Amino acid sequence: MASRRKFLKNAATGSGALMAASFFPFHIKPSKPRLEAEILGHRDFTYRIEREWSDLNPNNYPVNNCHEMVMDRKGRLIMLTDHPKNNVIIYDTAGKLLEAWTLELPRAHGLSIADEGGTEFLFITDPGKGRVLKTTLSGRVIMELAHPATLGVYDTNNAYRPTETAIGPNGDIYVADGYGSQFIVQYDAQGNFLRKFGGDSFLQPDKFKQVHGVAIDYRDQAQPTLLCSARIKNTFKRFSLDGKHLEDIYLPGAFISRPVLNGDNLYSGVCFGMTEGNYNMQLNRGFVTILDKNNRVVSNPGGTAPSYVDGRLQLMMQDTPVFKHCHDVCVDQDENLYVCQWNAGGIYPYKLHRV
Repeated sequence: MASRRKFLKNAATGSGALMAASFFPFHIKPSKPRLEAEILGHRDFTYRIEREWSDLNPNNYPVNNCHEMVMDRKGRLIMLTDHPKNNVIIYDTAGKLLEAWTLELPRAHGLSIADEGGTEFLFITDPGKGRVLKTTLSGRVIMELAHPATLGVYDTNNAYRPTETAIGPNGDIYVADGYGSQFIVQYDAQGNFLRKFGGDSFLQPDKFKQVHGVAIDYRDQAQPTLLCSARIKNTFKRFSLDGKHLEDIYLPGAFISRPVLNGDNLYSGVCFGMTEGNYNMQLNRGFVTILDKNNRVVSNPGGTAPSYVDGRLQLMMQDTPVFKHCHDVCVDQDENLYVCQWNAGGIYPYKLHRV
């Protein structure tokens, strides 16, 4: 990947014509060349933003919120929206529409992809209806997980509003009840309840405030773990696969969405942010944050440069007002990013070309 990016950089600087091409892609109207040349990020993780990557007609393919995106083995980008007319929009990496379908979910929120013996499946959550569905890539429902209250796992006082899923190496399904009772509810591959852990607490380290996202971290191949976002705590929390709390990764100022793992790096959309002197959650302050294999922040596209003082990460804030609320990040084979946004006026994802 790195050698390919280096080749592209050298090619782009080799002649005036190629330099112009890198700043003025052929499909961009001449009236908007400067926007496409805007560079975001820090250190080796810098990106050229393409705001008009998706040119879909919103009359035909409307979106309320572009919640999450995953990539399948064919390199197709599968995006989940909460517009009941089209819950799923599938693109190629150039932004061309390949397919769209719907389950008529009014608050579709979480999207995960899993490979089972060479066949890929999607897991979709709707916190409004308290539903977790397993589907084919074309939208046929294979399984629906039982509501925890029907299993005696939740009582009548426990709200259940699932926001995300992660699929373990043995097929176990981890459901983050991020808008509900703040538990991770664990099922086996057949949908049988195994355990729940976490819960709602600001102070206790093994509990959450808005466990918005969850993912399996395979960076240690010998010991995969579960990463969970505690968004109100500005923290990723690491658990063993059987629910034991292991560590916290504190990201001051960043109200993070779900963890996204790619290679050695951990990515997340920052949905809300802070400003100097006002440390409450604030609207329209989104950016992207990127951590290395040691879980140190190396870049904040759209945000301030990460800074460590005596080993402690300093407050991070929005720097360039490109994003409103970054709800998810998808990483392709060339380490380009696709940023999905919530509450951003119905816009489609931006593509960040790594440079």
